[in-house]
Amino acid sequence: MTVTLELDGGKSVTCAVVTIFTVESKDYIALMPLDENGENNDGNVWFYGYKEDLSDPDKEPVLSYIEDDAEFEKVEEAFDEYLDSCEFDELIDTDNAEE
Repeated sequence: MTVTLELDGGKSVTCAVVTIFTVESKDYIALMPLDENGENNDGNVWFYGYKEDLSDPDKEPVLSYIEDDAEFEKVEEAFDEYLDSCEFDELIDTDNAEE
């Protein structure tokens, strides 16, 4: 799944949605910016606050900048834990496939 972000200066960037996750009762989204070939060669991941309108599922979710450094660090740490769990899950799947 991808989303297109409109950046300052009128530039738009297509991003792959990595995951949506919760930190301290607030939702966040992790996005990987893609180049014109649909690839991410630098490994950058962007984090935004994420909010859906639960009363209207067809309405576009709202993304917001994370302006507080302490909040950003918590989000980054939670994402790192998510990645670690994915790698662990892949190891388990690989081990089970070998049996």
